Amino acid sequence: PKSTVGTMLLRALEDLSEQDFKKFRDALADRDLQGQRYIPWGRLEKADQLDTKRLMLSFYGKAKALDVAIATLEHIQCRDKAARLQERKEEDYQRKYKEAICREFSHIKDQNARMGENVDLNTRYSKLVIVTKHLDEEQRENEIMAMGQRPAEIMKEQASSSIAVGDLFKPDSKGWAPKVVVLLGAAGMGKTMTARKIMLDWASNELFMEFDYVFYIHCREGNLLTPSSSVANLITRCYPGSNLPLDEVLRQPEKLLFVIDGFDELRFSFDLLLCEPRSRPKEGPVEVTLSSLLCRRVLPESSLLITTRPAALQKLGKCLICQRYAEILGFSEVERKEYFNTFFQNTEQVAAAFQFVRGNETLFTMCLVPIVCWIVCTVMKQQLGCRGGLTQSPKTTTGIYTLYLSALLQSLSSQLKHDMPGVLRRLCCLAADGVWKQKVLFEEKEVQRYALDQREALPLLLNEHIFQRDISCVSTYSFIHLSFQEFFAALFYLLEDEGEVRDLPAGPTRDVKELLESYGNSRNYSMLTVRFLFGLLNEEHRRKLEEEMGCRITPRITQELLAWLQNSQKTALALLMQKTAVIRELEVCHCLYELQDERFVAAALDPFTGVYLRGLNLNRFDQLVLSFSVKNFPKLESLDMGHCSFLNGNSYRINLFFVFRKNQQEEGKQSPIHLLCQALEKSGCKLKMLRLWRCRLTDASCGTLAAVLPASPSLTELHLGENKLGDRGVRRLSEGLRDPACRLQVLR
Repeated sequence: PKSTVGTMLLRALEDLSEQDFKKFRDALADRDLQGQRYIPWGRLEKADQLDTKRLMLSFYGKAKALDVAIATLEHIQCRDKAARLQERKEEDYQRKYKEAICREFSHIKDQNARMGENVDLNTRYSKLVIVTKHLDEEQRENEIMAMGQRPAEIMKEQASSSIAVGDLFKPDSKGWAPKVVVLLGAAGMGKTMTARKIMLDWASNELFMEFDYVFYIHCREGNLLTPSSSVANLITRCYPGSNLPLDEVLRQPEKLLFVIDGFDELRFSFDLLLCEPRSRPKEGPVEVTLSSLLCRRVLPESSLLITTRPAALQKLGKCLICQRYAEILGFSEVERKEYFNTFFQNTEQVAAAFQFVRGNETLFTMCLVPIVCWIVCTVMKQQLGCRGGLTQSPKTTTGIYTLYLSALLQSLSSQLKHDMPGVLRRLCCLAADGVWKQKVLFEEKEVQRYALDQREALPLLLNEHIFQRDISCVSTYSFIHLSFQEFFAALFYLLEDEGEVRDLPAGPTRDVKELLESYGNSRNYSMLTVRFLFGLLNEEHRRKLEEEMGCRITPRITQELLAWLQNSQKTALALLMQKTAVIRELEVCHCLYELQDERFVAAALDPFTGVYLRGLNLNRFDQLVLSFSVKNFPKLESLDMGHCSFLNGNSYRINLFFVFRKNQQEEGKQSPIHLLCQALEKSGCKLKMLRLWRCRLTDASCGTLAAVLPASPSLTELHLGENKLGDRGVRRLSEGLRDPACRLQVLR
């Protein structure tokens, strides 16, 4: 319960016997307690408890009245009552401090927040998967390369070593409890959000109740840049309004927890500081004070929770011995959905946004990284509030990755941004070299070959991993995920060479034809790299990256990509017989979709007259990609998709990608081929044959098919064999057949 200084003081006086109360007043009049002036006896002689309280507050003030009362009680041998008042005083300070922490940490600002905009932390926060087990090289490699369902499987495999935040300082099976915990995580993985949630939960009496006080120190904040500081001053600067009795707080250091957030962002070196004498400096340069805290030279009985990126582990290892290691892996599949729920707080918007992302395997995989989740949700929320909804959002994987890279680079200082063009060029060389050699883990000497050192900017883009090999440990580096390595590898072929690359060791060739030829032979490892090549030709993406990276990006490979795409679909037999070619791979549509340039798509598809796909399971994103090409296919005459399945995903009654006519029935939106039929209606092509044989269609698809028949007067053949259309479906289809504009001649 809340209590004021006056209330506590009055309660202490009322607990005294009549004799002790007289001794108490006599001591106040006769002694100079706590360096304070005494109260004249004439004022105290007839004073009751209430009068005495008022006199003490008037003479000593609120800040000192309790201290004088405690000293007086001890003087008159009422030590148990003095101890009780001291305890109440400390509880009151702790309560007020926790209230201040709750006010400070209950809300957060998004990176794009305007003045006055903030978000409730408890509402936004989603649980992260944290493990205490070190991954070996093979496990780490699998994690980096995982795509689609594999990340979910990896999360389940690692569940045995997962740990809740509240258990980080709990004793192990042998009863040993750590004093130093290091919480590791890549850039954007949620370290600071977790640290702030820890502060809020402690202040709300939900976490780490074994600690009387928890102090948050962010290594980036300006209070660490003051010329000199003591640990006490450091605490005071963090929360100048809390008025903590620091001498009493620091008297029990075993009850203190320091949350040191962003160790990797410290600007000073520990090499010289480690040579400092092992003393307890009361005040000195802030780097000495902080290093003394980290190195356990001051308050060694206290506990530390340190968050850092992997690249700073070696530096941290010079200061202290980590007693418990934990790593944030990101969101599980369930928590990704939960993040969308907490971000939008609107059922229809959650349904629209999550289905959009869930249909894009690459994007959904990368949403295990909290900052990617935030970027995706932020962009979609803005678009859902605009006319046209998600039709205006970044539709492509390239667009989302461009936004992600921009968000990371915007956090850099001006000096670091000035150095980034050269760093990024060398990083792109490393990425392309890895794609060619089919490797995702790079040894330290490989990174150094490209003049990439561990400067402050580099941990944004590369993760460091330490593995045991034989009797020693080695450092290796990786991109946050294979897809980001492929993104930078694609950039390698588009960046203007301004001389720096020529000074580097011999690496991959910049001839994109060789990459495309290699991809044509394997059709696997470089798939995303090729998609990103097309996506980075998009003018908007190029312009945004040029602004953020400070590098020139040229579309010089446009004609080479166009020629490769067209030739890749022309079979030897078709060339020999001089037949018109058809698109035989959905991947062609994925590449064209990334570009988002309707004129280029039309030019690329101009030599083709049909689409021939077999045995595919098309998710919502695949359907969107196919529909985009169909809508811009100038000479489309045949669309043959036998034995393909159109996966409808979640049955949300919401339109994700196209603006429907207001009077369109909800039933049509539920059709699994709705996107394809919508594209056929709008394409204006001369489609002659549509084959959807054995595609698991039901009556739900017949309404949209019926609408295609009069909209495509050139359509003469429709194949729907071995689908369960039912009587209701046939009746719906008949409505389209009876339309005078329908010219269908063959229906099977």
